Amino acid sequence: MQRPYLLPTPYSLLPTPYSLLPNMKELQDIITTYNKLKNSGETIALATIVKVAGSTYRRPGARMLMTSKGEMVGSLSGGCLEGDVFEQAQEVMNSQKSRLVSYDTTSEADILWGLGMGCQGIVDILIEPLFGENGTILMSFFANCLQDRQPGVLVTIFKSQAIEHHHLMLSPDGDFTTKITDYSLVQLLLNHGKNAQLSGKSFHISTHNIEAFIEVIHPPLSLVIFGAGHDAIPIVYFAKQLGWSVTVLDHRPAYATSTRFPEADDIIISEYEKLPKSVILDEKTVAVVMTHNYIYDLTILQNILPLPLRYLGILGPRRRTEKLLGEISIDEQYKKHLYAPVGLDIGADNPQEIALAIIAEIQAVITNRSAGFLRHRQLPIHSEN
Repeated sequence: MQRPYLLPTPYSLLPTPYSLLPNMKELQDIITTYNKLKNSGETIALATIVKVAGSTYRRPGARMLMTSKGEMVGSLSGGCLEGDVFEQAQEVMNSQKSRLVSYDTTSEADILWGLGMGCQGIVDILIEPLFGENGTILMSFFANCLQDRQPGVLVTIFKSQAIEHHHLMLSPDGDFTTKITDYSLVQLLLNHGKNAQLSGKSFHISTHNIEAFIEVIHPPLSLVIFGAGHDAIPIVYFAKQLGWSVTVLDHRPAYATSTRFPEADDIIISEYEKLPKSVILDEKTVAVVMTHNYIYDLTILQNILPLPLRYLGILGPRRRTEKLLGEISIDEQYKKHLYAPVGLDIGADNPQEIALAIIAEIQAVITNRSAGFLRHRQLPIHSEN
């Protein structure tokens, strides 16, 4: 479908964004399970949180895939909603018609009708049957977004009086797919989708007798680890548990192996003086330098410090890093993304604890959080600041 002219969004319709960093591992697992089962004869449904109000365990964009035989992949809560959603999904799979269900945990009725969550929030969940072409198109769209280094946008209409089809999919390259036939509505949704794609933030809109979730589908965070020592192994493990894309680079063939790093997406054997073009180091990349060799670290930093990385961590004591930086003639502005010593102060001592501290620091940086104790936080946990 060709890209139409995008009309400007009226100021009154500008949305309030959600601060989301979706669980890429969850979406990857859902795609994998769907591809495994799509030709098995099982009926499949997908439940998505499309709107929340108040305090809730998961935010819009959380998903759970369910099958007629009882398999469930993903989560919508801390375990409180999944059972009832699964029962609702059985009816959706039988009827092949989508259903919006709402859970209100703000009142005493929550206790009475059985969930007893006590989260003090309202959760709207859209349950859709994944059958035939519709399921394949949606899952292929997700897969393409995860494989690209640019975000795509999924528009999900979950409340309407006359709209039969629920989705508009805006690809990273700007092309879109939809079965919505109302041209003016398509224009409006595309305009919102473009805004979301540029800002990188998802949001909810209510207009033209519809409610829709404009959701940014982000590619996995790209982590490059310089150094294939023993302490890099748990970093790769933790990063993959979050669904990140991980590259390990080292000059030693005996260390940089798939046996040592079975979960790594890419293992590159290269000298540090001239990094291969296959290693993408840009504003969407985070990197950790941990070769345990002063000369190697110096060479790497000379090459990558000027690059617009989102995060650059250096393993080692502060005085060592200061000495390294003292040998590099570079403007101070290029050091803003530098974190050294790398990791949060959690009392880490062994490789696993250090890896946890590093991954947690990266997570805090990319979500613009201070990484302090939640008990000291005055704002709601899921608020943007």
